[in-house]
Amino acid sequence: MGIFEPKPTLTTGEIRTGLRWLTIDGIAAMGFGSIAGSGILAGFALALGANNLQIGILAAIPFMTMPLQIVTVALIDRVGRRKIIAVPIWFMAELIWIPIAMIPLYADVPGSRAITILLTLMAIRGVLAAMQNVAWNSWMRDLIPRKVLGTYFASRLRYATIAAMVFGLGAAFFVDFWKDQTDGSDQVMGYTIALMVGAVFLGLASPIARSRIPEPLLQHPPGPRQSITSQLMEPFKDPSYRSLLRFMFLWQFALNLAVPFFAVYLLQRVGLPLSAVIGFTLLSQAFNVLFYSVWGRMADRLGSKSVLSVTASLYLLVILGWTFTTQPDRYFLTIPLLVLLHILAGAAASGVTLTTGTIGLKVAPEGKAASYLAATSIVANLGGGLGPLVGGQFADYFSNRSLTLDFTWTDPTGITTLPALSLTGFDFLFGVAFVLGLVALGSLARIEEKGVAGREVVLDELLAPLQRVTRPLSTVPGIGFMTQFPYGILRHVPGFEAAVGVTGYQIAESARAAVAGASRGRFVSGRAAHAVSGAAEEIWKSGENLEHHAGEVARHIARGALHAATDISHDATDLASDAAQGLLLSGANYGAIDAEAIAFGIGYGTYVGAAETEEDREEVVQAAIDSAVETAESLGLDSETISASVEAGADMAAETLNGEAGRPDNVDSFRD
Repeated sequence: MGIFEPKPTLTTGEIRTGLRWLTIDGIAAMGFGSIAGSGILAGFALALGANNLQIGILAAIPFMTMPLQIVTVALIDRVGRRKIIAVPIWFMAELIWIPIAMIPLYADVPGSRAITILLTLMAIRGVLAAMQNVAWNSWMRDLIPRKVLGTYFASRLRYATIAAMVFGLGAAFFVDFWKDQTDGSDQVMGYTIALMVGAVFLGLASPIARSRIPEPLLQHPPGPRQSITSQLMEPFKDPSYRSLLRFMFLWQFALNLAVPFFAVYLLQRVGLPLSAVIGFTLLSQAFNVLFYSVWGRMADRLGSKSVLSVTASLYLLVILGWTFTTQPDRYFLTIPLLVLLHILAGAAASGVTLTTGTIGLKVAPEGKAASYLAATSIVANLGGGLGPLVGGQFADYFSNRSLTLDFTWTDPTGITTLPALSLTGFDFLFGVAFVLGLVALGSLARIEEKGVAGREVVLDELLAPLQRVTRPLSTVPGIGFMTQFPYGILRHVPGFEAAVGVTGYQIAESARAAVAGASRGRFVSGRAAHAVSGAAEEIWKSGENLEHHAGEVARHIARGALHAATDISHDATDLASDAAQGLLLSGANYGAIDAEAIAFGIGYGTYVGAAETEEDREEVVQAAIDSAVETAESLGLDSETISASVEAGADMAAETLNGEAGRPDNVDSFRD
């Protein structure tokens, strides 16, 4: 029983060991989750004879049982321990999957008795999962250092997602193979074998790994002890946290109104085999892996709220996109559109999963994590539980209803009808979920998170906010530009600004890598300027009409160059000076490039880069101004105009950061 004893203090080594076991737990839990959830569980339920409403109930059970966390809050308050509660109960919860997998061995399938047993066992498991959840969250909140919260969870989710991809795809191929080799009621045994093997080798490995994670001693807040009722009501009285609770309820309701039916939609409406459904899931998970580190670093530096705002918007755009995957049946764009939606869903879901899991940990007051996180979980799971129940009802209601909009052309030779929009069944469900998600996003603005940047700052890292056109810059790997399009209007469409790509982020990363690589060594002077000039010239060579977005390119190159200071331990003012010189020189080599736009981008990017790397913003920007003036004079440009443009860019960046992030700074310093 010694492994269940909490420790008053933990050494750095103990925390590091605990985080390693926590990563192993994530690999086991998500690996089995990819077998026991998503398309495989939906396919298993359909094989047992479930209808849409029962699929909705099945998806709702884990959420609807979460209010039972109240019992655990009282238990934690009484015994002051969390590990001894979380680990044994989680072991029992995972053990339930074995009788679930064996249902076809003791009940006729398909049949109502089999479905009743499935729902009953899932309800028991949901109760157990709920009871351990609040103890687990409170334990993790005290174990993981706050400064690396986003980065660590991003790393853990990345490894766990890779495991989920491997095990999920393997299980799906096995189930399809089993179906091809059998017929009749024997086909369901493929699900039984997959679930049984996963439960024994992965499901039960998760609580074993958790048993090796140390528990910090629970620290109660000073003052008299509150009653359980008072503790649970306190988050609802906190105006900022109440906004978080409202968002979590509405978001989970909207999300689970649609997402649980994606697999059913692909299996029944689109007619895909289970392996293809899981294959699409794995495509999303692959982009989960790619973006976890991006969102994790941003969440730690810019705040979970801002990252959540951007990624949730993108997720909503994906949900809306599902309404166009059939018109009204499968057509030539169905598969390409599904591929695109799953890619975007993967990028968005990684940010949403990461930030909804960490924002409560960041906002909850010290010493009150158990009650605050319990309230968050209860509210979120209440919304998540109602979502699939209402979704199942909607799916049945709209199953025999449709809406069709056509364009009709009439001429002397006849009538031509072109279908513009066709909605039926699940299409209505996805549209309703999109609208409710927009309502949920309105609650995010009122959440108070310390050190959070504005949504626009996150977008500046991700996007080059292009003015007109979308045009690929083929010679720069990974960069896609939006040209020939009214971007200024469309960026107000929720999700669009994130869906257009990670252009700005990629430009900055390329510039950072180029400067860091060129500047390593004994002789640094001039190398950074040459690297910046070379990176910019590659972009100028790659397309036409670049004068329309020269400022955006310069902005992200200047920002990325400053980030190289952390890689090479070099003075940020020197890098700012070299970046300004290199950018103006690159523009001068191509007459169509607007030097004033480049100068504006230099000022904006230098200021943002200095803020992100925690350098003296005024000093760094002044170095860029001095270098820009000197370079302008050598090139025969109007040095006063160039200087004013750099200052204007810095002023705009300062206003953006100060207005949206609340950071104290003298916005007028560069004007003066």
